Amino acid sequence: MMYWIVYILYSTKRDRYYIGYTGDNLAGRIRKHNSNHKGFTGGVDDWVLKYTETYDDKSEAQKRELLIKSWKSRKRIELLVRSSDHSG
Repeated sequence: MMYWIVYILYSTKRDRYYIGYTGDNLAGRIRKHNSNHKGFTGGVDDWVLKYTETYDDKSEAQKRELLIKSWKSRKRIELLVRSSDHSG
C-alpha cells in the first residue's frame, strides 16, 4: 500500500521552515532538498526533518500540506513541530 508523508524541514542557515509532502522515500527526498539545486530549499545543505504526518490518500496529504502553509505563522508551525518526537 502506498502512503504519503507531510513533512516539515528546518534550516539553521536560513532560519526557515519548509513544508512539503511526498509519496517517495522520505530520506531520499530530504537528500534532494539538501543537494545543490534551484528552488526554495536550494543553496543550503542543512535541512533537518522536524515533523511528519502519514496519510493513506494523496489528496489528504496535499490538503494538509496546503493547510499548514496557509497558516503563514511561524509560531503555529513551531507549536506543531514541538508536539512531535522529531522536534529534538
